[in-house]
Amino acid sequence: MSIALFALGVLVVGLGLALSIALHEVGHLVPAKLFGVRVTQYMIGFGPTVLSRTRGETEYGLKAIPLGGYIRMIGMFPPHKGEPEGTIREDSTGFLQQMSQMSEDAKEFESSQYGQEDAHRTFVALSVPKKLVVMLGGPTMNLLISIVLMTVMVSGIGLPAVTPTVQSVSECVLPAEAPADAGCEGEQEAPALAAGIRPGDTLQEIDGHPIDTWSDVTVAIRASGDRTVPVVVERDGETLHLEATPIVDARPVLDADGAAVYDANGDLMTEQVGFLGVSGTPDLVPQSPALVPEMAWSAFTQTGKIILTLPVRLYDVAQAAFGSEERDPNGPLGVVGVSRLAGEVASADQPGFELKEKAATLISMLASLNMALFVFNLVPLLPLDGGHVLGALIEGVRRRIARWRGRLDPGPVDMSRLLPLTNAVAIIFILMTVLLLYADIVKPITLFP
Repeated sequence: MSIALFALGVLVVGLGLALSIALHEVGHLVPAKLFGVRVTQYMIGFGPTVLSRTRGETEYGLKAIPLGGYIRMIGMFPPHKGEPEGTIREDSTGFLQQMSQMSEDAKEFESSQYGQEDAHRTFVALSVPKKLVVMLGGPTMNLLISIVLMTVMVSGIGLPAVTPTVQSVSECVLPAEAPADAGCEGEQEAPALAAGIRPGDTLQEIDGHPIDTWSDVTVAIRASGDRTVPVVVERDGETLHLEATPIVDARPVLDADGAAVYDANGDLMTEQVGFLGVSGTPDLVPQSPALVPEMAWSAFTQTGKIILTLPVRLYDVAQAAFGSEERDPNGPLGVVGVSRLAGEVASADQPGFELKEKAATLISMLASLNMALFVFNLVPLLPLDGGHVLGALIEGVRRRIARWRGRLDPGPVDMSRLLPLTNAVAIIFILMTVLLLYADIVKPITLFP
């Protein structure tokens, strides 16, 4: 394993993730500024500020802990009125008093960050649709990044497929159920070998049918029966016209994807069709971008299932990290785990896993990470974007109900009242990050054991 290539893989995914986070925050920043909200900070990372510069009324900078980012908008909570909106009775529990005090302290701090002249430029002053645009702008940016990367992977690099270039030619005709190491003694010579087809030849035409994909080869050969058919191949830049006489033999039934079909008992299903005795070459083949929407939807649903079952998956990670359980290779990963996999991909020395395959894998990883950021940020819990989206939707419903009933506008939802829950969720996220960090170190997931 090359240390330099390993470091390069880590760097590529690290920079890609940092750029994804930066663009996520741009997705919030741009609509907020367009709607007139005063944005005081645009930061990548958390903790102490490493580098910053103020442009206009916004400070742009980098912080020491690269685990996310944020923009700070004034007036995230309704303005402080000087007194709590509701009077806490003396016999109220200490917990309720603490919750109310936390809410009032937060609103007081928010109100101290701007004057009355900027009251119309606060986040809470926005209409519900504008709040939704601002808060959904970040996750939407991650979705767009994921779709762009999928398009590059599908149409630029390609998806795994079998090409019409011959990888191997059978020496003889073996039964469909024969083991891979079966010998050819006493068996009939394969039609392809008898016809002079060689590994490296590219099949261009069979029985008058043009060949573009391996499925074209399969269809043409199976339909030929045992007739002698013309076969056109390209070999070393030359076009050769050959003749082959396939045999009719019991071959596996194939589904729409070209995979063998088995019956309810697990037995291989066969049918009598033409057999030539060649196999195609696996490669990455560029496909139509029309495949991207289906891929994106599949990635979205799979990511959603992972997040819905995240507590169970994290329990399994803990079992593996602190016990003797094996870690699920499809389970959640932390930053260290993702970086390790990226390094393995870049430095891998595996047959058939060259630069193109490595690039496709790294792009696929970044596309998956951005889809995860999109879906995860839609979870309706503060401090995630989905929590603010839920607050805006509740606000819209309350205002509509008030209009229907002819009542006064109830005003914006006071999200400061949810600060205890927000802090609890934040602590859970921190613990999750620490758990994954530990698991990625003591029980790492590897692509090439």
